[in-house]
Amino acid sequence: MKRIRSFFAGILAALSLAMLAGVPASAAGFGQDQGRSDQGEARKEMRAGNQLSLREIERRVLPKMRGSEYLGPAYDSTARAYRLKFIKDGRVTYVDVDARTGRIINRSR
Repeated sequence: MKRIRSFFAGILAALSLAMLAGVPASAAGFGQDQGRSDQGEARKEMRAGNQLSLREIERRVLPKMRGSEYLGPAYDSTARAYRLKFIKDGRVTYVDVDARTGRIINRSR
């Protein structure tokens, strides 16, 4: 019983911190339904030949981010773009890539 209580206390603490920091629940690791539907959409578009695979996008972008640690991708089906997340020297950088062309369309610093 004590473990269950501490488990729920941990979840509540994480949600509280996320809300205080102004982080959306999905970015805090909760509410992944939209992410799942976006992943399915990405696969469907890739199979139809309408966009590049994530592996191809990573093959093109990762060499341009030398010295940064790659943290992972997210896909936005509305924009048909991947957002690749990197960290270097404690700073997070997002690289937005057009999934159809593989072209970098934005880079936040």
